Amino acid sequence: MTLIDTAEMYGDGAAEKVVGDAINGQRDRVFIVTKAYPHNASRTELPKACERSLRRLRIETIDLYLLHWREKTPPLEETVEAFVKLRSAGKIKRWGVSNFDVDDMEQLWSFRNGSNCATNQVLYNLENREIEFDLLPFLTSNIKPQPSERGERDRRQNREGSGERARAASEFQTSYIPVMAYSPLGHGRGLLENATLKKIARRHDRTTAQIALTWVLRQPHVIAIPKASDKRHIRDNARSTDIELTKEDLAEIDQAFPPPKSKQDLPTL
Repeated sequence: MTLIDTAEMYGDGAAEKVVGDAINGQRDRVFIVTKAYPHNASRTELPKACERSLRRLRIETIDLYLLHWREKTPPLEETVEAFVKLRSAGKIKRWGVSNFDVDDMEQLWSFRNGSNCATNQVLYNLENREIEFDLLPFLTSNIKPQPSERGERDRRQNREGSGERARAASEFQTSYIPVMAYSPLGHGRGLLENATLKKIARRHDRTTAQIALTWVLRQPHVIAIPKASDKRHIRDNARSTDIELTKEDLAEIDQAFPPPKSKQDLPTL
């Protein structure tokens, strides 16, 4: 319960300043995650964005630095190279991505140093289970799914262009990274007012938020980052770690919130 997630986008840097004030004198007790805009992800702009975040957060090193989402420019490989240089310079300890789908991850892992990606932060909750069809198993298991046309084309080009990148492309077959689930409690109060969740919550003498969070956390290699606006929310979230959902609970949840049966667009906020 010591991870703090923020981004330069939140309040145009204001959120990072709030975090910086809150953790002043307690840096060694927290794990800081922040994210860079795609337009700041080039080899020249990412170091500048990182320095601005460091100043706002009032820290010397970011524990985990993410690309907030992907755009056509700058090239993804250039962003990876910029992350690697920031890590070598001691500005960040780890780097990762956010809102990447399977084909994005395939391409990322085809690059030299792409396999060093520490996480993929994606939208995941009972109302948004789209990642379960292919992205979640792709990231958290050692089994490579059937490659997409785009991913295969990228790997073929890499093999033709560089033996070292070809080896990196082949290594992703046995790689996995944890998923960081944002908005695990859904949006607004809609999810938490669901009748099925209320029934299961009564069965366990817990809140619907705790049941929803427990459901996300039951997945191996999944980290949840729920919002917590006060100490009570933090305490309530912490109590989600000792709930064990039964087969009956999970069956009722699946009926109320059916898992995906086909590939769907990756949801984002």
